[in-house]
Amino acid sequence: MSFIIRVNDRPFDAEPRAGQCLRTYLRERGWFGVKKGCDAGDCGACTVHVDGEPVHSCLYPAVRAQGRSVTTVEGLAAKDGELHPVQQRFLDAQGFQCGFCTAGFLMTTAALEEEKGSVHDDGKLDDLPRAFKGNICRCTGYRAIEDAVRGVRHTERPCAGKAVGKNLGAPAGPQVVTGTARYTFDVDVPGLLHMKLLRSPHPHARVVAIDTSAALRVPGVQAVLTHEDAPATLYSSARHEHPTEDPDDTRVLDDVVRYVGQRVAAVVADSEQAAEEGCRRIEVTYEQLPYVTDPEEAMRSGAPVVHAGKGPRERIARVENNVAGEVHGETGSVDDGFAEAAVVHEETFRTQRVQHASLETHGCVAYFEPKEDGGGERLTVRSSTQTPFLTRRALCALYGLPEDEVRVVAGRVGGGFGGKQEMLAEDIVTLAALKLRRPVKLEFTRAEQFYGATTRHPFTIRIKLGARADGTLTAIQMRVVSNTGAYGNHGPGVMFHSVGESFAIYRAPHKKVDAYAVYTNTVPSGAFRGYGLGQTTFAVESAMDEVARRLGMDPLAFREKNVIGPGDHMVTPIGHDDDLYIASYGLDQCLSVVRSAIAEDRSTEDVPEGWLTGQGSAMAMIATAPPNGHYADATVSLLADGTYDIAVGTAEFGNGTTTVHKQITAGALHTTVDRIAVRQSDTDVVRHDTGAFGSAGTVVAGKAVLLAADSLAGRLKTFAARYTGVPRHLCTLDAEAFDCAGRSVTLKELYEAAHAQGAQSELTADGYWGGSPRSVAFNAQWFRVAVDPQTGEMRILRSVHAADAGKVMNPLQCRGQVEGGVAQALGATLFETVRVDERGEVTTAAFRRYRLPQYADVPRTEVHFMETSDSTGPLGAKSMSESPFNPVAPAFANALFDATGIRFTELPVTRDRVWLAMNRQAAARRGETSL
Repeated sequence: MSFIIRVNDRPFDAEPRAGQCLRTYLRERGWFGVKKGCDAGDCGACTVHVDGEPVHSCLYPAVRAQGRSVTTVEGLAAKDGELHPVQQRFLDAQGFQCGFCTAGFLMTTAALEEEKGSVHDDGKLDDLPRAFKGNICRCTGYRAIEDAVRGVRHTERPCAGKAVGKNLGAPAGPQVVTGTARYTFDVDVPGLLHMKLLRSPHPHARVVAIDTSAALRVPGVQAVLTHEDAPATLYSSARHEHPTEDPDDTRVLDDVVRYVGQRVAAVVADSEQAAEEGCRRIEVTYEQLPYVTDPEEAMRSGAPVVHAGKGPRERIARVENNVAGEVHGETGSVDDGFAEAAVVHEETFRTQRVQHASLETHGCVAYFEPKEDGGGERLTVRSSTQTPFLTRRALCALYGLPEDEVRVVAGRVGGGFGGKQEMLAEDIVTLAALKLRRPVKLEFTRAEQFYGATTRHPFTIRIKLGARADGTLTAIQMRVVSNTGAYGNHGPGVMFHSVGESFAIYRAPHKKVDAYAVYTNTVPSGAFRGYGLGQTTFAVESAMDEVARRLGMDPLAFREKNVIGPGDHMVTPIGHDDDLYIASYGLDQCLSVVRSAIAEDRSTEDVPEGWLTGQGSAMAMIATAPPNGHYADATVSLLADGTYDIAVGTAEFGNGTTTVHKQITAGALHTTVDRIAVRQSDTDVVRHDTGAFGSAGTVVAGKAVLLAADSLAGRLKTFAARYTGVPRHLCTLDAEAFDCAGRSVTLKELYEAAHAQGAQSELTADGYWGGSPRSVAFNAQWFRVAVDPQTGEMRILRSVHAADAGKVMNPLQCRGQVEGGVAQALGATLFETVRVDERGEVTTAAFRRYRLPQYADVPRTEVHFMETSDSTGPLGAKSMSESPFNPVAPAFANALFDATGIRFTELPVTRDRVWLAMNRQAAARRGETSL
């Protein structure tokens, strides 16, 4: 049977493989706008049109497309390049952040637009929750997507030198909406081999023997790698500027497995199918070992030791008690503080594992390229990473390679949220590439993201607060146990960070903490948005609400009475970082926004009869950059055509830093952003960049860009004065030229003059920032909720968020960061949880079992920015990527308490938990026994 399919009006006659889905068929033919997000029909990132009908191409057999016309996002635009109206609306509204899901939303919307007014129109465009039930976005919070569908334009075109503070669209926006933005795997590498991983079925076992002979006989299998092929070097998968922040407890491939899902062997083959079959043919003999999945049990004497044989040399605090790291401290005497309190409240709070669920999964491609000097080859690793430079450093240390022999580059990254501050694929792929001297690719499946990547740390927090009758706090005490899983990547750091700002935000003379990061035989935890503060803030802000109510005080007034103020020292029981201080203060404005929202609220007017309503708030503080140094180099240069180039190391994954860097440079050089190009996230571009984490993209990398741009402006002005013979103060720079006392000198002419005079150094300037000193940012969240006591159904009637972001560089993008943070936090508050069974095996390894927030789940959040300007940030800016997440869960829980009178102390607050608690409450009032 002859096979013919038309893709974007182009014929293809290659027959699909047996069982091949349409998604892989299209991508193999270069249509990279068709994304892989789940391969289960859950996320919609792979949506295409087949004869005008939207389908999830990951579920659609390619053979069914025989004789049909397929349109991908690349085929939406007109042949002359004019954007499809839906593409233009998404661009105007900036209905995306990382953009990995955008093609799916575009294709769904375009198909519904075609149906509008026809006999097939069933009103979905007027009912977006129903229209988008098959599409997921992890970044935006969906408001921007709705605005795009409705044709709301947000982007601006500021004049030269006036970009800062304006709503500029992302530079990659046109590529995102046309499907031409290149993510990690959107490349065609000749001779590419594919890797698949064999993973452990046991929570703790020793590998006694591995028989790979049958796997090597599978046609197409090129190699099978085991622990015998891997270096003995121990390291951490966590990426930090200082590797000593994490325990060295990991091997590329280990002869001891410590959780269900740990990699045991790697098969490299000509195709994914052959690699998968190779994994099935490997025979492993295990000696099963005792295991422990509960952190409290893990710390007890006699518990199975997860990392036997390691210890202080590997920077593990107490290996015999499975304690990866711990911190203890006290200021004053909490016993005295509680003794003088009129009210003392003590409670235990628990938070769950949460998956980052970035739609682009972990993975990388490693290949060899000729060196520029012609002297052999060097290794290039193209990775979905937030830390290209730190990953290169780690690979070089692991395999004994000089840094000039390795290049690490990130394309556009499809979401991160801290999960890609890890080295989870690059190490094993590099091992294979070095062994075979051929290109190798490893792309995690969605299931592997759940059991083979990392999660947010589950916390158990015992908190005790004391306050006088007038509402003055006397003491704060916390015992924190963090489950770091089988490996300690980020474990000590998350634990330490969780008990910093959460203590410091309130004044109290007596504070005490005991905190532990504990190994268990479960999927490893890692960096996640908020880096531990979201967990402890849930406990602190819930307890503050409870104490206020017991005192008969307004919870907001109780907070206002006890928060730190401008100029206050930030006191924690674990000490104070000398470089951290309040360089600007907007918390009072944040609380004022909440108070105004409460006063003006009318959202209860349409609540169904019999439903209960309540309101609640919470607040949080976060340092604007990580401690111990976060470094960024940047270079800004004038190019031959009179435009500019920025070279900066930080990665772009929807965080908006590329836009902000162009805005900063445009302001310093009095030009427009369209005259500035950006090269980024490539170890060839600049000397070093710690990475795109800790909300450092603006306050660290942006500061380096500002210093470079300011320096270049000064150099160009000096050279223009020398070139024209006009006093320097009479030379003025505009978008394309200098005006030197009435003489116009174009930037192109200036470039040529500098080269003619051998003064090329005047055309470029470097900037460096080390991330210190640091300031703090503040956030406050308020909810009005309604609850049906008969079913436990909860509705958010109103959501208000106040953000102290300093000088807001791009209100449109910053608003998107806040909305996305609130949406992600609501998922963690209401239903997201990575469940594990008694063996520690993940049982929710798919989106449909995990339950991500969809369009219908997320309310519109009213975002308010405070009027502050920070003395440490670039042009007064502060960070605002992580912090919006942190106050959401306690604000919701406080509103739920206000409605129901029940204090929920464990996340997620699912509908069934609410119904059961209300049922027990009602039964107790009747004197009965409940379910």
